[in-house]
Amino acid sequence: MSNIWKSAKLDFSLVKPYVKTICFTMVLPVVFAAINRSLLTGISFAMCFIAMTTGYTFSITEKNAMERLYGFLPIQKRDMVIGRYIFIIIMGITALIFSLVAHPVILTILGETISIFDFISAAAIGIFLFALYTVFQLPGYYKLGSIKGRVFMYIPVAGFLITLLLITKIPAGKRKLLITVINSPVLLMLLVIMLVVIMYVISILVSIKILKNKEM
Repeated sequence: MSNIWKSAKLDFSLVKPYVKTICFTMVLPVVFAAINRSLLTGISFAMCFIAMTTGYTFSITEKNAMERLYGFLPIQKRDMVIGRYIFIIIMGITALIFSLVAHPVILTILGETISIFDFISAAAIGIFLFALYTVFQLPGYYKLGSIKGRVFMYIPVAGFLITLLLITKIPAGKRKLLITVINSPVLLMLLVIMLVVIMYVISILVSIKILKNKEM
C-alpha cells in the first residue's frame, strides 16, 4: 500500500508546476453555473472539465522521457497504475468538494434556491460523469500515449447518446422504477457509487494488463 501512495505522490510532484492551471479549471465552471443558474449543469461541467486534466501526468512523463526512470523505481507496475488512479480520483474529489461549496454560494447570491435533492443529485451526477470520462481515458493513455490517447475523451459522449436512446425504449413499468430511484437522493447516490466502483475496478485491471503487455 505504501508503494501505491508513493506512486500517487510522484504524480502529484509531476503536476505541481501546473497547480495554477488546474485551479483555474476548477474556478471557470463557477462562472458557467452562474450564467446557467443551474447547480446540476455547473457541477456536471466542472467534473467533465477537470477530467480533461487527467492526461497531464502522461504528457509530462512522455515530454521528459521519464519511462526509464519509472522502470528503475522499485515499484510494481500494478502499484504504479493504482497510484495514478488514486491521484486522479483525489483530483476529482477535490474539484467536486470545491464545486459543491462554491456553486451553491454563487447561485444563492443570485437568488436561486438549492434543495437537498438538487445538492445530492448534482453530486451524484458529477461523480458519475468524472468516473465515466476517466475510466475510458486512462486505459487509452496507457495504450496509445498522451496524444493519440485523447481520442478516448469522446467515447463517453457517444455513451451518453446511446444511453438516452436506450432510456426511450425502456418499458413504462421499468421506467417508473427508474424515476423512483432518481427521485430518491439516497438510492441515486448508492447506485452511482456502485456503478463507479465497478467501472474503476474494470478500468484499473485493463490498464494493468496494457502496461504489462508493453513489457513483453
